[in-house]
Amino acid sequence: MKRMKPDRREFIKSSVSSTAGAVFASTFSAGFNRDVAPAQERTPAQGVRIRFSVIGINHNHIYGQVDSVRRGGGELVSFFAREPDLAAAFSKRYPQAKLARSRNEILEDKSIQLVLSASIPNERGPLGIEVMRHGKDFMVDKPGITTLGQLAEVRRVQAQTRRIYSILYSERLENRATVKAGELVKAGAVGKVVQTIGLGPHRMTPKERPAWFFELDRYGGILCDIGSHQFDQFLFFTGSTKAEIVASQVGNVNHPEYPGIQDFGDVMLRGNGGAGYIRVDWFTPGGLATWGDGRLTVLGTDGYIEVRKNIDIAGRPGGSHLFLVDQKETRYFDCGKVPLPYGEQLVNDVINRTETAMSQEHCFLATELALKAQHQAIKINHQDTKTPR
Repeated sequence: MKRMKPDRREFIKSSVSSTAGAVFASTFSAGFNRDVAPAQERTPAQGVRIRFSVIGINHNHIYGQVDSVRRGGGELVSFFAREPDLAAAFSKRYPQAKLARSRNEILEDKSIQLVLSASIPNERGPLGIEVMRHGKDFMVDKPGITTLGQLAEVRRVQAQTRRIYSILYSERLENRATVKAGELVKAGAVGKVVQTIGLGPHRMTPKERPAWFFELDRYGGILCDIGSHQFDQFLFFTGSTKAEIVASQVGNVNHPEYPGIQDFGDVMLRGNGGAGYIRVDWFTPGGLATWGDGRLTVLGTDGYIEVRKNIDIAGRPGGSHLFLVDQKETRYFDCGKVPLPYGEQLVNDVINRTETAMSQEHCFLATELALKAQHQAIKINHQDTKTPR
């Protein structure tokens, strides 16, 4: 058996001892959501370090984006939204933020260093270009870009302006167990990574969705949209800097009443650091206590890690569950108190012009792979076997 290096052994040993017990022994308070920052994390100890604003709040992910930057030392100054109902809800949560009269009011405010957005997906790339041309950095919800043409222009403007274009792949950056998995893999806990398997199931709830959710040109397709999380994780955990799509497929399997939706997609890919498989869907059943049983498996030469992001269907409440299996034993990690560093790292990058939160090339490559997989995907159709409702 290959022996651990001392630093690797000590890192894993200390990580385990900091959790609540040994193998499968931890219990948590029912209903505690690990992926929502506790109140004490919302005010940074270092005080206000940058000023930021929001343009576009069409997806609820904007709240996680704002909270992440606030934890990192950002002061939310203002926001703009075309929709009165969305603006009212946002203002209620963040009463300190001024409602701007137009997005130009924000773009032309020289005191604003960073702009956040969760606008309609196909509008995000053009908005980011405008933000960068106004000398500001940009952090956007995924999918940050919906076409290869947009990606080419975003890359060109980013290289020209040297501004930050950061896509918040929250399934990695804002999930505590996935952050912990990154620490363990870096420490060598599973040896050399061979493959990642990323599963991203979601619940559709069509009556609660806006019209753009069902328009393919606006959300970009299932692999472009929710699949982008999985491409980010593949690159990060395999350490790949180059990759190609082996095969991809998408389909509207069970929702013919919504012809623009794609409810299933999967991808095989390979990179210069490992292989990957991705499956995403809109089939989370009503009996599950969360919107999706998101999972990540990292297979290595000396073991594997499984992350159960949102729920452990075996019984532990809450999310952010991590299991590590190596040559000696199986261990469970309670990741409820693992820090989320992305927001602070991004604020540092805005101030110091660095790339500690995410390299620009990684950000763009994850999106490029998602867009290529979407573009190349074979269309599948199982509507003849539609399940009765």
